[in-house]
Amino acid sequence: MVGRPFWSGQLKISLVSFGIRLYPAINPRSGVTFHQIDRDTGQRVHHRNVVDDDEPVENAEIVKGYEYRKGKYIAIDPGEIRKLRIPTKSVIEIHQLASMTEIPFALFEKPYFVVPSPRESPDAFIVIRKAMEQENKCALGEVAFGGREHLVAFTAAPEKEGRGMMAYTLRYAEELRAAKDYFSGIANSAIDKKQLAMATDLLRAYSKPFDLESFKDDYEDALRELVAAKEKNLPLPLEEEEAPKHPKVVGLMDALRRSLNESQKPAVTRKRAASAAAPKKGPMLVKGNKRKSRAA
Repeated sequence: MVGRPFWSGQLKISLVSFGIRLYPAINPRSGVTFHQIDRDTGQRVHHRNVVDDDEPVENAEIVKGYEYRKGKYIAIDPGEIRKLRIPTKSVIEIHQLASMTEIPFALFEKPYFVVPSPRESPDAFIVIRKAMEQENKCALGEVAFGGREHLVAFTAAPEKEGRGMMAYTLRYAEELRAAKDYFSGIANSAIDKKQLAMATDLLRAYSKPFDLESFKDDYEDALRELVAAKEKNLPLPLEEEEAPKHPKVVGLMDALRRSLNESQKPAVTRKRAASAAAPKKGPMLVKGNKRKSRAA
């Protein structure tokens, strides 16, 4: 089920304007969520809204505050923020078109599906999308939502997925740190031609068409197994602590040669298998007992 759009408004290119809707193109990162509980009683820990003298404050009385001087604030009501005069809250005006390859990967944030508004003819949407596809260009504009303004790039979605568009929110230049501050200290060493040739062969051996379905979130699965083990009082699926091993030092050429030999073997999963060993005794569930007072 598609659900409600994340944003609705007009997309404008010069005098051409048409309605669009944005829908998030990603699912929540994790299905396993946690609450804070007291270790002794298993009871839920609640947080209260209080001022400095521990006096509770109702949610309706809480506003935003800008600290203009230490301990001094300008109160801003959420309603005032919602009523700010920002054209990009309802209209995205395209400022320029560019190639997607011109946009650095570091700028990309979140993807959105873009569909035409059902309240009007989709002709303008379809024509502009097709022109962008033929020219292999993306359209750059700005949109306001979520309490800030975003730079956004629109591009034609692959035809096999339908006749829609994709939108990607981008970071502004001032949000990126300067790469030279981190990379300038890397030594410019001479490259051995034989090592480079072997490294190239190694990369080619591991190269194949991108298959997104071959990757999965193992951390999520491990969390679910941990929760299930605790619920059923079974041994925990945890790594056993081992004394640190000192790996055998090998030269780069030897490492490349071994890696190439390894790449020629039948493909197998390279993720380490979970250890079969487990603690003998599983954990008990925490029950809601009355919490004992602790001495200060």
